[in-house]
Order: sequence, then C-alpha cells, then structure tokens
Amino acid sequence: MKYAACKVPAAPVRKKARHQSEMTNQLLFGETVEVMKEKKKWVKVKGTLDGYQGWTLISQLEEVNEEMAVTNHAYVAAELLNIIEADKYEMHIPVGSSLPFFEGSGSVRHKYSGAVIKRNDVFPSIDLLKQLTFRWLNAPYQWGGRTILGVDCSGFVQVNYKMMGIDLKRDAWQQSEQGGEVASLKDAKAGDLAFFDDKEEIVHVGILLSQSEIIHASGRVRIDEIDEEGITNTDTGKRTHKLKLIRRFW
Repeated sequence: MKYAACKVPAAPVRKKARHQSEMTNQLLFGETVEVMKEKKKWVKVKGTLDGYQGWTLISQLEEVNEEMAVTNHAYVAAELLNIIEADKYEMHIPVGSSLPFFEGSGSVRHKYSGAVIKRNDVFPSIDLLKQLTFRWLNAPYQWGGRTILGVDCSGFVQVNYKMMGIDLKRDAWQQSEQGGEVASLKDAKAGDLAFFDDKEEIVHVGILLSQSEIIHASGRVRIDEIDEEGITNTDTGKRTHKLKLIRRFW
C-alpha cells in the first residue's frame, strides 16, 4: 500500500504504533495519506495535503491510487454529522470530511446525498466564518482532535479553513509560518489567525471575529476577549494566552 484514504468517520493518528500512545491527530473520512512504513497492524502515514505524520491502524484505511491521493478534493461534508452509505451500510461522518467519490449522488461504493460545500466555489467572508465556526461552540477540547466531539485549537482552525477552501498545516506553530503578516491587532480583520506563545514557542491559535473578540478551542470552543496583550477569559476575567503574532489568509 502506497497511498490510502480514511474509511472510518475519524481515524486516530498516534505518536507511536500502539494504542496507549498519544493521539496527535485525526484523519477525517476521505482524507488521503501517503504510507511511509508498515508495522504489523499499524502504518506510519503522511497527510497528502498537510504533510502531518503519525501512526494509525491499517484497518481504518482503504488503498487508493496516487491520482486520487494527491488530488485536492473539491467536495466536503457540510453538516456537523453527515450520513453516508458505505457498502450498503450507513455511517456518520463529521463536518469537513472529504468526499473523493462524490459525483452528485455518490459513487458505486459510496452513496451520499447530504449537504456539501464545494471548496473551489467558496469565497471566504465573515458571515461564512461565523456560520461555520459558531456551530462548534462548547465542543470539548481534545488534544489531537478534529471533530465536534473533541477538537484542539489548531484542529478547529484547520477544519474550518478547509471548509472555506484554504488548506493549512496541522499544528499551530506550522500554521504561524503560513499566510501573510499582520503588523498588530489594530490592523487585524475578522478571519485573521492570532497565535500565542509560551517562552517564545507557539502553543495556541484562534480565529479573530473582530479586533476585540476571538473564537478558539481552550477547554471548549468559546468566544473570548482579546487585546494587544492576549486573551482574557470572559468567564473568569483572567488572562490565559499571550499574543505573539497575527497572520492573514484571505
């Protein structure tokens, strides 16, 4: 197996080839990977779009050809949970799942008639941003997560930007090296990404809703206040994150 696609709703990607190892990522249904190494029932994979590496179970992947693997698939599932028929059985897949087999009503093996977003036709806007991200409010924080049932800060950003046709790297520090520089918060606009550091290391990211509000995954997906110093938790009034830089992607 050289290339593969995730065939389950969300496949855990771990740091090492064992179940007890830290989950660092999730592959959503339809997302493709390059297989780097095999180790019994585990494979080390590399995301074809974000280059992220880790170990996952081979049983949760389906072999695909190179052309399908490296294609930037246009269609993604639009609802928080979506029903797809795979080999005549229903399966619920999360928002942002790729639909490489989607051709209007589906394909021979996969049938899907739910709501989709065609990434090629999307024009990012503050209205679309709010429509997509506000549905995630109160979703629990989970290290390595990328679904409504558990998501980390960079996973939340990555999936929602994917829905708007923008491909980002997986981790916050990687995302901070993408996009264009914004000099300061007073120059920022809704949709910019704000990054936060701890001892000069980027450790957190969120999406600006304005120059005074940010939506991010911290404990849960929430909206907090932001100023030039960083984030203040609206529930406790305490400073939680120190602002490092801002990047623009649209």
